[in-house]
Amino acid sequence: MLDRAERGHRKLVEIKGLKMYFPITAGIFRSKVGDVKAVDDVSFDIYEGETLGLVGESGCGKSTCGRVILRLYDPTDGSIRIDGVELSDADSGTLRKLRPTMQMVFQDPQASLNPRMTVAAIIGEPLDEHSRLSKAEKLDRIYELMDAVGLNRNFANRYPHEFSGGQRQRIGIARALALNPKFIVCDEPIAALDVSIQAQVVNLLEDLQDRLGLTYLFISHDLSMVRHIADRVAVMYLGRIVELAPRDALYDRPMHPYTQALLSAVPEPDPEIETERKRIILTGDVPSPANPPKGCNFCTRCPKVMEICHNVNPPFRELEPGRFAACHLYEDTDTTAGKTAAQEELTSIQQGV
Repeated sequence: MLDRAERGHRKLVEIKGLKMYFPITAGIFRSKVGDVKAVDDVSFDIYEGETLGLVGESGCGKSTCGRVILRLYDPTDGSIRIDGVELSDADSGTLRKLRPTMQMVFQDPQASLNPRMTVAAIIGEPLDEHSRLSKAEKLDRIYELMDAVGLNRNFANRYPHEFSGGQRQRIGIARALALNPKFIVCDEPIAALDVSIQAQVVNLLEDLQDRLGLTYLFISHDLSMVRHIADRVAVMYLGRIVELAPRDALYDRPMHPYTQALLSAVPEPDPEIETERKRIILTGDVPSPANPPKGCNFCTRCPKVMEICHNVNPPFRELEPGRFAACHLYEDTDTTAGKTAAQEELTSIQQGV
């Protein structure tokens, strides 16, 4: 039986060179003195019906990337195409028409739900804004959505504070599904939930995807959960994607040193294997996105760092079919004639060009 990634070959989401810089201002006149490079030249595609997991440590730009893709922030540069429509420079009128196609499930269900609105009002708000259903039709749709996410219809007139964390997240998922979207950004949807509830929410997301043909960008720092739900995984560090690969290939044989360090920190259930494993301990702290290091962002902490890493930013390129990484360790795999682009750039730097 084919998995979701093999069934879907059409690119639903195409991200090219995406950048999101937040200006740093100082002085009486608040003049610009720099930028926080939250997302810095990110490119990837998401195929229809698949789940792309986006992982990385806190502060690496995962959530910002998801919000920029949905145009909750205006991107600094780059291209965002969803279902063939360019969003990076779309005006508010165009975005409003496209909102039903793309939705978001937020990290904190407590903060993302209006405490003064009932469940029926929260789930029905997108229908008020984007549909012309009658009152009876809208109520039927609200009940249908509550059934789909496992909420009791009798709770429709209750308020968010009367529900548990898992139930509140189900309300958020129902709201996201109200307009039959094609693409949903799940921004750490289980991070604020008890461990006992996390599996229920993830299973619900998978079930809805199979029934409705949804496409997910699943943002998380929980590598075990991403392995369970994702078809492909993108690893992010300091605003950049450092590796992108099919799930099994990435977990079985990580290529980038940062991915190797991340996966070495995931506990192994088998105690015999766990005692024999060697963890990769990264030294130093994560650099500031306001002042990233020259060359590779990971060069200040990489256990396999080379001289070129401190001068040249490695290109993000395909090393094997379907496997992408940005690392100078694999420069010798390039079979094209002449020097690689990184080597040519380093030569120019050394010559003072």
